[in-house]
Amino acid sequence: MTETVRVAVPRKGRPLEAVLDRFAASADAAQVADDITSTLRHEKAVTKGKAHPDRDVYERLAAYSDLSDPAIPEYTLLRDDREGMPRRIVFDSVTFDVDGVAVQLVGREEPFRALRTHEFGLGFDSADLVLEEVVQLREEGVGSLADINARIDPMDTDVRVVSGLGDTVYHTLMAKPELLPPGSELNREFVADYEGPLCISPRYERLVEAVLGTGPLDGVSFAYPDESVEEEAAIADVGLGVYLTMTGSTARENGLVLGEHLFPSETVLMENVAETTETAERVERAIAGPDVETELVV
Repeated sequence: MTETVRVAVPRKGRPLEAVLDRFAASADAAQVADDITSTLRHEKAVTKGKAHPDRDVYERLAAYSDLSDPAIPEYTLLRDDREGMPRRIVFDSVTFDVDGVAVQLVGREEPFRALRTHEFGLGFDSADLVLEEVVQLREEGVGSLADINARIDPMDTDVRVVSGLGDTVYHTLMAKPELLPPGSELNREFVADYEGPLCISPRYERLVEAVLGTGPLDGVSFAYPDESVEEEAAIADVGLGVYLTMTGSTARENGLVLGEHLFPSETVLMENVAETTETAERVERAIAGPDVETELVV
């Protein structure tokens, strides 16, 4: 009997939805994937106080989960980070058939770290985490997802990036227009010549250092937004910053101009090369096909 391949995935949010979308396409599991997504979106609304169900959280958890069939999703509870730390229903597991292989998606708070500790051979997580934790800092920055594996020290981790899922948003330079000299472009070269504060979220400090490179950041000091202020407004106060954008509308509302897309923030399939089996590689080929529109080319 073919072994079950267990894959670490996020418990909630955009990265999990990207994973489910991919398996819906490769495992003919669209209905199950849609059910999981709609359930978790509803529970997010409950956690945020935007929905008010009649049943309590334990009754809903029992109604959602079915232990009799691994192809039916299971859910679990965790404490959310929001004020009061309310209980939140999140994804736990489901099993799909992928090219004749049973693939069990298992929810983890930190899938990337679960791969690093050899709990799993395959997993999905944000490419940002790889940059934040294991990509070596060099004078020259990382220009694309394809550069990531070349910057991973094999003595530090056995994890490698296999493919992206195409759910791309970008870490983007943005600035007040008066900061830019006439005719200049807001790009990496501008940052290399710039001296002064650069507003970023504290969690992205190492990522920004990896993406821009340590050389261009000479003379640049990091400024961090106050928790009560949205990032784009804080960048407008500082004058120059880096933040995630989809359409850029919020940045423009704060009087900012958008510059170079520095790096794609994308959910990626990763493998621990020390744990990968032939069956797992078969699953990789099935879910990382050429039809995925991704910024990653490995």
